[in-house]
Amino acid sequence: MSRTLTQWLAHLEKLHPVAIDLGLDRIRIVAEHLGLLSGPIARQVVTVAGTNGKGSTVAMLEAVARAHGLRTASYTSPHLLRYNERLHLDGDEVSDESLIDAFERIEAARGDTGLTYFEMGTLAALVIIRDRAPDMAILEVGLGGRLDATNIIDADVGIVTSVALDHADFLGTDIENIGAEKAGILRAGRPAILGSRRMVSSVAAHAAALPVSRCLVLGQDFDWQREEDGRWRWQRPAGGAALPSLPDPGLPLDNAVSALTALETLNLPLEAERLEQAFSGIRLAGRMQRIGRYCLDVAHNPHAAGYVANQLVQKTVTRRVALLGMLGDKDAEGVIDALWPVVDDWLPVTLSGARARHGETLAEIIQSRGGQVIAVADGSVAGIDWLEQHSQHDDVLVCGSFFTVAEALARLERGEGTA
Repeated sequence: MSRTLTQWLAHLEKLHPVAIDLGLDRIRIVAEHLGLLSGPIARQVVTVAGTNGKGSTVAMLEAVARAHGLRTASYTSPHLLRYNERLHLDGDEVSDESLIDAFERIEAARGDTGLTYFEMGTLAALVIIRDRAPDMAILEVGLGGRLDATNIIDADVGIVTSVALDHADFLGTDIENIGAEKAGILRAGRPAILGSRRMVSSVAAHAAALPVSRCLVLGQDFDWQREEDGRWRWQRPAGGAALPSLPDPGLPLDNAVSALTALETLNLPLEAERLEQAFSGIRLAGRMQRIGRYCLDVAHNPHAAGYVANQLVQKTVTRRVALLGMLGDKDAEGVIDALWPVVDDWLPVTLSGARARHGETLAEIIQSRGGQVIAVADGSVAGIDWLEQHSQHDDVLVCGSFFTVAEALARLERGEGTA
């Protein structure tokens, strides 16, 4: 009897002794058995690496490509509520049946080769994409770049959104080495898009050493400019014709122009009316997502938290509380410091799992800086329940981890306490 998707996901968690095991040897063996490396999985492939901004860049790549009539597939991770969120086909979540079929085929092909949960999921996505043969496949790197499972596929254009300290247990703390790892998605003879104004030098050095066909850098070769009415204008690479201003997608504009520049290097004829349509309709769960008085963002490192703070400072509120839950291997001090200017009160929560940081530990860090901790809760759901009963704050920030936001989103989507 075939497993359900839930049963398959439980099975995947037991296939390999460790959750993260960077390297391409194992997955390449199975990919070859599946025929994934014998030809292109899509007419064009875009791979997106970076510490922050990958998800929003993928969302905007997908929206713009679809608005121009392209058939798309996009693969991202992790998910918030449903595993199916990880793979979108023409904008729709992949079905349980397609995932189950792909897992069955991979299981039959892998033999004794052990694969991690992420590697199995990546192979399933690639199998489904290859079978569908879309015009464009957009792949988000899970961790790092050079040794990430997505990197078995050669991208027609690679985007590196940003480089900051994160996943130190796997990537180390040398920022230049981290940059070199993320630049490992780039390919010789193909364009590279560097989407940060403060990109570490190792990324451009790697691109030059390959060499890539073109290396376009935010702030040097392309940029954006805010208009008085809140719209914005893309400053295209040299030689690009001017386009009218565009609607604010509610996502970082650095990532928006990186996406547009990448698509232009693939010779997609971008049209003003279709760009208007694309940027007017983008919604990305867990990225500055508003549900009533709640703002949910998956920011879990200081760089991302700084972006959240810069957005929140523009919103006038009477008093804001942060419901913060973080994993033990993240820079809690840095995240708290980044959010400090826009948070009045704090409600730290304890996440579940071996990697979780206890809410009391977060509370100690906050209180050591003179912050006001109004409660400590066992998880996001309990934290929101407490706020609904006791809090008069007119703005609630929920952040610190995908797990924090996922639990809160599931609770809030029940329609309770969103006023």
